[in-house]
Amino acid sequence: MTAETPESSTMIEDPADAARDAFAERVVVSYPADLSEWGRFQVEKPSFRAFLRKTRDTAEAGDVWEEFVGVGCCGNTLDVPLRVENVEGGSRIVDDTEIEYDVREACGIQGSWRVQSKGGPSS
Repeated sequence: MTAETPESSTMIEDPADAARDAFAERVVVSYPADLSEWGRFQVEKPSFRAFLRKTRDTAEAGDVWEEFVGVGCCGNTLDVPLRVENVEGGSRIVDDTEIEYDVREACGIQGSWRVQSKGGPSS
């Protein structure tokens, strides 16, 4: 017979796990420079920031979120590629996480009234 040894109840936490579990104090998200004024108005609303907090569990620099921003008067949608530029604190997004916006290079997004017209995007 061999003697049984009790397993240690002390666990060493991986630093990567600790960072993932810690909450993000501030997340900087960028949108493209060619996003229309209407599109900027939509993403910068407090309700859209709250939407991001509720629908995103974590954020890491470099993440890209294709987000539905709204429907124009003619029923066409505008999806905006938001990119996480910086995260302060951990990566877990909570109700108290501050969402801040920055503007990055244009990407050819077709917004504004063109989204709602025959001359708008065909894709």
